[in-house]
Amino acid sequence: MDAKLSPNQGLNISGIGLASLLALSLTTAALILDGLGHRVFWQANSLTMPFFLCAVGAGTAGFWVVPLLQALKTGQIIREDGPQAHLKKAGTPTMGGIFFIPVAVTVACILSNFAQDVLAVSVLTLSYGLIGWIDDWQILHRKSNKGISPKMKLALQIVFATGFCVWMMFNRDFSITNIALPWVGLSLPLGLLFWPVAGFVLVAESNATNLTDGIDGLAGGTVAIAIFALGALIAPTSPDLMIFCAAMSGSCVGFLAHNRNPARVFMGDTGSLALGGALAAVALLTNSLVALFILSGIFFVETLSVMAQVSYYKATKGPDGKGKRLFKMAPLHHHLELSGWTELQVVGAFYIIAAILATICLTSIKF
Repeated sequence: MDAKLSPNQGLNISGIGLASLLALSLTTAALILDGLGHRVFWQANSLTMPFFLCAVGAGTAGFWVVPLLQALKTGQIIREDGPQAHLKKAGTPTMGGIFFIPVAVTVACILSNFAQDVLAVSVLTLSYGLIGWIDDWQILHRKSNKGISPKMKLALQIVFATGFCVWMMFNRDFSITNIALPWVGLSLPLGLLFWPVAGFVLVAESNATNLTDGIDGLAGGTVAIAIFALGALIAPTSPDLMIFCAAMSGSCVGFLAHNRNPARVFMGDTGSLALGGALAAVALLTNSLVALFILSGIFFVETLSVMAQVSYYKATKGPDGKGKRLFKMAPLHHHLELSGWTELQVVGAFYIIAAILATICLTSIKF
């Protein structure tokens, strides 16, 4: 995309304004959906209460944890080959996932009375967060933008994904292997093929969410919308996991109080891998893979942009060992930045797209 195709005018809203608009929109949606679902919004078994508690809890926790991260000198290492505007962000604390992810998990477990499904999803979420924390710590320790090796990260993701799938085998009947196709009322029987698909979804979703985390407020806001919509979608059949989704969405919004442009803290792999794992785990347990695919449209396109960039570069590599680039930089959000978009324009546009995808999925709800 050329610079001339970028918006002619800047987004007339600040980072805090965009985050506030998102928080207000999701709160309003929670109240409306609770009303339509005949749920009392001030009770635990609702979308509104866990969302509100985690938004306030994560936002408050950040005022204590962010200065601590600064004192511990957990400053992010910025890629030198990235957008030049990002170089000024060097030194901004990372590992923000260590405070907003535990807030969501704790609130969800308590409000759901430690329901088995919530505990299982929480363990998977924290496990993926642990992988991210190890990667973030290695980046800081080595003072480079390379953490643990991709093979090691993938191996750990597969191990935890396998553990979660084994748990599902013993706690779900065989019907879970039939993928529901919403709107048409049919299902796709996968049989034993479901289990490698489930493992792939867990690993792919966490990595896709991780790739989307590259601009202030981008991953936090888009995941807040996606997991909120997933919670609303499964509310009639899985109220416990609805609480988990609402709590995680609220924590993302609370995190945006510190991560919105200009960010005071980044979530790091600690947060992004955990969020992707949470989305995938909930979708698998509630037979919502089709909805997950739609809700993850942004994460999917971001991942495709990286795959296309790498493939095109290799395919066009000449005798000098250099190839051509399909995009100015991958993932897609960096390409848009280098094409003349501001960070707020990219984030605002992606929020709108995420909201549209969420609305499409919510049309399948039967109140």
